[in-house]
Amino acid sequence: MDILFHVSTAAGGRLLYPLLLAAHRAGCSSGAFFTHEGVLGLRDTSLMAGLAHAVRAVACEESWHRFCPDLACPVEAGSQTTNSALMGDARKVVSL
Repeated sequence: MDILFHVSTAAGGRLLYPLLLAAHRAGCSSGAFFTHEGVLGLRDTSLMAGLAHAVRAVACEESWHRFCPDLACPVEAGSQTTNSALMGDARKVVSL
């Protein structure tokens, strides 16, 4: 994967959408890991459409249960171990 977007803030989702589209236009493979308040961005339908271009999108399962307890997670649920593996596979990491 060329770029991993690490989303840990509530505002990160709004920033992620145009970055995903730009990465796709540039021919870069991208993925995203959502943790802490960053999981709140997964409630945005535009962002979910942008994630269709991502190689992989994972939400920290603990964060999802904490911030969105009554909703089904729309992406793969994972752990901080998954986050570490994604970071190890990425050529670049962008924190939002």
